[in-house]
Amino acid sequence: MSHEIELAISCQDCVRRGTDDCRDCLVSFVLGAEPDELALDAEASRVADLFVAEGLVPHLRFVSISSRRDHGDDQ
Repeated sequence: MSHEIELAISCQDCVRRGTDDCRDCLVSFVLGAEPDELALDAEASRVADLFVAEGLVPHLRFVSISSRRDHGDDQ
């Protein structure tokens, strides 16, 4: 059984780090108050998606700093 990374989130690269959105994010829910990085394999990613869809955990609020810069967003 392979455990290749399906989803990897680096909180250092998120524009929402330290905001209310960060505190209400799947990564903070899983890792605690000051998350750094979350990596899920395909199976764990599917389980997280299912939990989010059922309202059991918050959804992922990650917004990459570089994607905001690339799209000209200032927020």
